[in-house]
Amino acid sequence: MRIERRYTKADQSPYAAIDFRLTTSEIRNPDGSVVFRLENVEVPEFWSQVASDVLAQKYFRKAGVASRLKKVEEETVPSWLWRSVPDTEALALLPESERIGGEHSAKQVFDRLAGCWTYWGWKGSYFSSEEDAKAFYDELRFMLAKQMVAPNSPQWFNTGLHWAYGVDGPGQGHYYVDWKTGKLTKSKSSYE
Repeated sequence: MRIERRYTKADQSPYAAIDFRLTTSEIRNPDGSVVFRLENVEVPEFWSQVASDVLAQKYFRKAGVASRLKKVEEETVPSWLWRSVPDTEALALLPESERIGGEHSAKQVFDRLAGCWTYWGWKGSYFSSEEDAKAFYDELRFMLAKQMVAPNSPQWFNTGLHWAYGVDGPGQGHYYVDWKTGKLTKSKSSYE
């Protein structure tokens, strides 16, 4: 598959032309008590407060995200596309309260989604070249940030947690089509 760049430039961040801002997301009960509050949520500058709240309250991964990650080398995957896992050695040097947390930036979510889709595409031999894979990754991140495309809720919640952060767990009855065999296969992993 060939991917033509329309919104991004090679070797430049897809976010280069997008201003971001910090906001606070909050849910209050009718009596005024706070149910949810997250400060310093990074979102594209033009996003409405509603869009920012939906991302922060519903789609950010709230727990299990290591503050220090390392790449998992795969011989058949370009290094920029390697998946990440917690870096236990680097985490051990931090105070315990700073080791594990949640997402706080829209960029993390966009990178997680587009990175995972690109990784799956690479593994499935969908791209004609590495440059096409890079273009796919960058174009998707730009379009997600600009609200030009959006996946369904389960994708926002779950996709890329294993690829971006090494989050996993036992299978929960989900199935997928194995790209190698074309057969419906029961998943042994929650997020992989």
